[in-house]
Amino acid sequence: MTAVWVVLGGMLGAPARYLLDRAVTARSRSRLPLGTLAVNIVGSALLGALIGKDTSGMVLAGAGIGFCGAFTTFSTFGYETIRLATGGDTGYAFGNIVLNTGICLGAVYLGAATAGLF
Repeated sequence: MTAVWVVLGGMLGAPARYLLDRAVTARSRSRLPLGTLAVNIVGSALLGALIGKDTSGMVLAGAGIGFCGAFTTFSTFGYETIRLATGGDTGYAFGNIVLNTGICLGAVYLGAATAGLF
């Protein structure tokens, strides 16, 4: 039954990622992939909140593993970083790495803290 919740969460997370990414990208003129950064920040904060609320079982499977797993995107972050680096934008590539890791780790912490873990 847990696998069903993961699938259902993923079915919602993937299109939500696409829609938020496109909305942010359409409004941005930056060479940085801000759409991917936005989904990773939101997903990290949500997962942190789920952890902070000590969520377990089917809710964590559906919302945490399914939704957040499909919503956030490490593979796209990696691809966009390599694309920036090989396109000559090494400063932007490095900035993308620093922003994604630093802000997303902070978002997990803040989500967990807001939900009462810390």
